[in-house]
Amino acid sequence: MPIRLELNLTYAARRPWAPRRAQFERWAGAALAHATPASKAGHAVLSVRVVGAAGSRSLNRRYRGKDRPTNVLSFDGAGLLPDGRRYLGELVICAPLAAREAAAQGKKAPAHWAHLTVHGILHLLGLDHERPADARRMEGQEVQILDRLGFSNPYASSGA
Repeated sequence: MPIRLELNLTYAARRPWAPRRAQFERWAGAALAHATPASKAGHAVLSVRVVGAAGSRSLNRRYRGKDRPTNVLSFDGAGLLPDGRRYLGELVICAPLAAREAAAQGKKAPAHWAHLTVHGILHLLGLDHERPADARRMEGQEVQILDRLGFSNPYASSGA
């Protein structure tokens, strides 16, 4: 049974550029389809909030003790809800920082946003990159998902 995604999307910032709902749905759907076991398929709920640098900095300071904006934050959800839906959690993506990173890495904005979205969802699904072996596993999954979406390897030395 495929995963049915319910996306709650809010924009506190749209500059310099932010993806449309359909793009987030496509990227999130690909990440969930790749990384979710069939036994956990069903109705998944994901919240995505696009913020500016000040909002990202405030959240990063409060929840991670780092007084600077960050590209993506992942907040775990409640899990299985009484109605059978699974609340994965929330991604908070900083639009200005995503734009600066994409430019600095020579990437098109959609490719970088797709990577941030996939990366954040993999965190919500329990992956991390604290240890080298975990980082390799997570990066490998990101590369596979992004490839299926038509994006190049974000970790390739060319940066494209």
